[in-house]
Amino acid sequence: MTLRQEARDWLESALSAEFAHARGLGGPGREHEGHDVRHAWERHLGRAGWTCLAWPKEYGGREASLEDQIAFHEEYARADAPARVGHIGEGLIGPTILDFGSREQKDRFLPPIQRGDELWCQGYSEPEAGSDLANVQTRAVLDGGEWVVTGQKVWTSLAHVADWCFVLCRTEQGSARHHGLSYLLVPMRQDGVEVRPIRQLTGTAEFNEVFFDGARTAKGNILGAPGEGWRVAMATLGYERGVSTLGQQIGFQRELAKVVEAARRTGALDDPLIRDELARSWLELRIMRFNALRPDAEPSIAKLYWSQWHQRLGELAQAVLGKEGLVGELGDLQRLYLFSRADTIYAGSSEIQRTIIAERTLGLPK
Repeated sequence: MTLRQEARDWLESALSAEFAHARGLGGPGREHEGHDVRHAWERHLGRAGWTCLAWPKEYGGREASLEDQIAFHEEYARADAPARVGHIGEGLIGPTILDFGSREQKDRFLPPIQRGDELWCQGYSEPEAGSDLANVQTRAVLDGGEWVVTGQKVWTSLAHVADWCFVLCRTEQGSARHHGLSYLLVPMRQDGVEVRPIRQLTGTAEFNEVFFDGARTAKGNILGAPGEGWRVAMATLGYERGVSTLGQQIGFQRELAKVVEAARRTGALDDPLIRDELARSWLELRIMRFNALRPDAEPSIAKLYWSQWHQRLGELAQAVLGKEGLVGELGDLQRLYLFSRADTIYAGSSEIQRTIIAERTLGLPK
């Protein structure tokens, strides 16, 4: 049996029984939906071996090929399975630990991610260090056998439900820019960590401010050596902007299908300009997929491309809805429009991505 068929059969069975009511829950702008049941679903996936497919078998993975990973994502979307709550652990910090972690760190942190037991958030952006990440001011100093962390992070996705945070902070006094940074793994559920939600245009609050006021983590909870944090952080961003977006693209396909369905319902499909935009969106989504499959794909190109495509899809959704999109309660397509306004800012703004592409990929002068 192929992995695709195995996944299809398992998902159909699992989502027809205990987790039938979890179908379709969650997603961008809807992370408040059914968190507890989605976390239980994450653990169910882990026990059945459907998390961390690409990971080594010794850490619960299947060492699955890229083709098999894509097949699973496609079947997951087809089954209308709930949005994952463990994607930051599986897609970002997990691969980073595999690349930079010690044996002890891998043994400690990877199994709980694979099982769905521990959830993670990302401590990068600050009030004065968003796209200019090298301006990080959060600091950590060694106090015996522990790092003591002080500072503020912002736009921290899912911090309010996370058990751990990977924190980029400054550990060398007097250092600046890319130098003197370290990459720490910090427990969230302790004195010295305060999480404040940020309410968005959609009315939900999946982003947060996080205040570290003497928060502590063990001396060994550092990836790479002290001062090597920038190199480790850039590797994590590569995972965030690269192949891991294949699963995200499945969600994009579902959103495009909803826009087409709405165009039929409202009669907007009769407008040749709308039909042309829908066709363009479909073609560009295929291009996005092919680029993500390239082994030499530049992550910044992928991020720039999908964020701008998603924003245009949100605008197209509003054009399809017409006046209907301006009144009443927020539906999926209105949320798509509102939430996608941030796509070209988070995970590296479009301006920063263009600079990276120009300087590092094309070799243009600064």
